[in-house]
Amino acid sequence: MTRSTSLVHFLRHVSFPPDPHLLPTALKSCPALPLARALHAASVTAGLARDPFVASSLLHTYLRFGATDDARAMFDRMPREQRTVVGWSALVAAHAARGDAEGAWRILMQMRGAGVEPNVITWNGLVSGLNRSGHARDAVVALARMHGEGFSPDSTGVSCALSAVGDVREVSVGEQLHGYAVKAGCRLDACVVTALIDMYGKCGRDDEIVQVFDESSHIDVASCNALLAGLSRNTQVSEALRLFREFADRGIELNVVSWTSIVACCVQNGRDLEAVELFREMQAQGIEPNSVTIPCVLPAFANVAALMHGRSAHCFSLRKGIFHDIYVGSALVDMYAKCGRVRDARTIFDAMPSRNVVSWNAMIGGYAMHGEAANAVQLFCSMQKCKQKPDIVTFTCVLAACSQAGLTEEGRRYFNEMQLVHGISQRMEHYACMVTLLGRAGKLDEAYDLISEMPFEPDGCIWGSLLGSCRVHGNVDLAEVAAEKLFCLEPENAGNYVLISNIYASKKMWHGVNRVREMMKNVGLKKEKGCSWIEIKNKVHMLLAGDDSHPMMTAITEKLKHLTIEMKRLGFAPSTDFVLHDVEEQEKDHILAVHSEKLAVALGLISTSPGTPLRVIKNLRICGDCHEAMKFISYFEEREISVRDTNRFHHFRDGKCSCGDYW
Repeated sequence: MTRSTSLVHFLRHVSFPPDPHLLPTALKSCPALPLARALHAASVTAGLARDPFVASSLLHTYLRFGATDDARAMFDRMPREQRTVVGWSALVAAHAARGDAEGAWRILMQMRGAGVEPNVITWNGLVSGLNRSGHARDAVVALARMHGEGFSPDSTGVSCALSAVGDVREVSVGEQLHGYAVKAGCRLDACVVTALIDMYGKCGRDDEIVQVFDESSHIDVASCNALLAGLSRNTQVSEALRLFREFADRGIELNVVSWTSIVACCVQNGRDLEAVELFREMQAQGIEPNSVTIPCVLPAFANVAALMHGRSAHCFSLRKGIFHDIYVGSALVDMYAKCGRVRDARTIFDAMPSRNVVSWNAMIGGYAMHGEAANAVQLFCSMQKCKQKPDIVTFTCVLAACSQAGLTEEGRRYFNEMQLVHGISQRMEHYACMVTLLGRAGKLDEAYDLISEMPFEPDGCIWGSLLGSCRVHGNVDLAEVAAEKLFCLEPENAGNYVLISNIYASKKMWHGVNRVREMMKNVGLKKEKGCSWIEIKNKVHMLLAGDDSHPMMTAITEKLKHLTIEMKRLGFAPSTDFVLHDVEEQEKDHILAVHSEKLAVALGLISTSPGTPLRVIKNLRICGDCHEAMKFISYFEEREISVRDTNRFHHFRDGKCSCGDYW
C-alpha cells in the first residue's frame, strides 16, 4: 500500500478529528497535491485551518507542489500576526523558482508594504530561485540590489550568486564576489570553493580554476567535479584526465558525477575511444551510470561506430528503468542512426512516451544522414501535426536531407518557409545547406548568386560548401574564387588546400597542385590523415591511411592485394584521378590501396564470418576510387558494407550504393 493510499484510507476511516500536531506531520509526508487539498479540507472541517502550525504547514506544502496560487490564498487568509518574514520569504522564493521574476519582486514590495522587512534568507531565496529557474541575469540584478540595500550575502548567497554570474559570463562581477568572499571569511567554504571553480570555468578562466582549487584547504568530490567540468569547458582535456587519475590515486571517492564529467569531457573534445574505455572502467569499479551518464557516453559510441557498446547501454537503460527518459531516448535515436541502424533508431523514436524538439531533430537528421529524404520530409510534416515547433536545427536537418537526394525545389520551398511560415530567420548553416543543395545539383552559378545576396558576410562553411561542389563538377574557375576566400578566412585549415589541390589534380593541372603544396609548406600545414574505425567482436579498431602499425597489417595487406587482383581481373580499374600527387600510375595504385576505409574493410573481411555486415566510420569524405571499390567488394564478397564519412552514410550492397552515386 502506497503512502498516498494509506493517507486517503486514514481520512475516510479515522474515528477521531485530526489535531494540530497530526496534520502538520501528515502534510509533511503528503505525496500529491490532491491529497494536500483533502488534508486542507479536513483541517477546515476540524476548525484547525487557522492554527499557526497547521496554516504554516499548508502554506509550505502548497509551495512544495508549485501551487503558488493556493499558497497565496492560504497566506492571505492567515491572521496578520502570522504573516511573518518566513512565510513572505517562502512566497518570494517559490515565485522566483518558477521563473516568475516579476511576481517575486511584486511580493517583495507587498512584504515591505505590510511592514515586514526582508532578511538575508529572503534575498538568498530570491537569488537562488531565479538562478535555478534559468533567469541568471535577473539573479545577478537581485544580488546587486541586495548589496545596494546593505545586506551582506552569506556563504549560501555567494554560492548561488556565483552560479548565476557564471551562467551570464560576467567575470568582472564574479571577481568582485570572489573578493567579497575573501573579506567576509567564506572563501574556504566548500560550497563557495565549488561555486568559484564553476564560475571561472564557465567564464573561460582556466588559470583561475586551478588556482582556486589549489588554494582550497578542503578538497572534496564536489570541488573535484567542478574542476573537471571547468577544464572540460575550456578544452583542457589532457589536464582533466591527469587530475582525474590523481584524485583517484589520492583516495578521493569519486562518484557517478565525477565519472560522467570525465566521460563527457572526452566526448566533447573528440577523445571518443578514451570515453569508451572510461565508461567500461567506471562499470568495472562498480559505479553505476545514471540517466545523465548514458546520454553523455552514447555520442562516443556513435562517433566510433561502437554499436555493441551502444546496445549494451540501451539494455542497461531498459533494466534500470531510465529508457523512457527523454534525453536517454533522444541519445539512443542519435546513436543508432549514426551507427548505421536507422530502422532501429525509428523503433526507439516511436517507442518514446514523450518527445521534444531534440528527439525529432535526431530522427530527421538520422534520415538525412542515410539519404532518406522522403522519410525525413514525412517526419517533418508529422512533427508539425503533433504541434511540435521546429527550430533552427530542424531546418538544417531537412535542408541537408533535400541536399542528399537532390530535391532542389523542395529545398528552396523549405528555405523560404522558414521566415514566412515559422518566423525563423535563416542562419549561416541554412545558407550553407542551400549552397550545397544548388551546387551538388550543378547549379553553381545560382549557388554563387545566393552567396552574393546573403544578408551577412559568408563564412568558411559557405565557401567550403561551394568549393566541395566545384570538386564534384570540376569547375576550376569558381573553385579558385572559393579557395581564395577560404585561405583568408581559414588560413590554417589544411582541408581547404587539399580540396583545391584535388580539383587541380583531377584536371592534371600539376602546376596548381605544386603551388598549393608550396603554400601549405609555407604556412606549416600538413594534410590530415585519413582515419577509419570498425567494431569487431566488441572492440573498436582504428586504422590510419598508410599506417602499418596494426598487428594484423600483414593479413590486411594480403587481403587487399587479393581483392585488387580480382577487381582488375573482372575489369575494375582504380580511379587514379583521386590521387593528389603527380606520380607514376603504379605508385598511384599503391596510394589508393592504403586509404583507411579500405584497410578497415579488409580487416573486417578477415576477422568476421562470411555474410557478416561491416560498418566503417571515416573522418574524411570517401573518395571516388574507394566508393567504386566498396561497390565491387560488396558484390564480390557478398557483404553489406556501410561507410559513414563526414557527409553521409553509404550503404553498399550487391555492387550498388544507397546514394545512387549522387554524393
